[in-house]
Amino acid sequence: MKKGIISIISALAGVTVGAGASLRVTGKALNKKTTMSDKHLALFLLMNQWVAVKQEGKNLKDYFEKNGYKTIAIYGMSYVGERLVEELKDSDITIKYGIDKNADAIYSEIDMVTMDAELEEVDAVIVTPVFFFNEIEEELAQKLNCPIISIEDILYEVE
Repeated sequence: MKKGIISIISALAGVTVGAGASLRVTGKALNKKTTMSDKHLALFLLMNQWVAVKQEGKNLKDYFEKNGYKTIAIYGMSYVGERLVEELKDSDITIKYGIDKNADAIYSEIDMVTMDAELEEVDAVIVTPVFFFNEIEEELAQKLNCPIISIEDILYEVE
């Protein structure tokens, strides 16, 4: 009888531990999917706003000129960073360098560095991964003494 009770208790304990572990793993997977979904929604809304700005005949260079930013760096050289380089290509705004964790693997017409490099002073750093802006801003603020601006804020403030 004791062996039967011990077997049942052991089985229940195993099921409980297994179920708990399964829920934890499933929860992490759902959390990651939600995070990626939120990230892609933020990117979509950003690009939608950029199209709206262009359809209104506005240009981002006007924002930089209005604020006296002649030299900038761009943090994040994926799709949004590439579009920003292209947008400012024939303007008086100088993009001194791009910052990206994968700088060594990125081909760009601007100099690329990682966050670990000695960052040259610029008038402003424009952050393109808007979903992670707060973390990036905090890290950049420890290395540079200039405004750190989300591309999203620029797109909503350009006149």
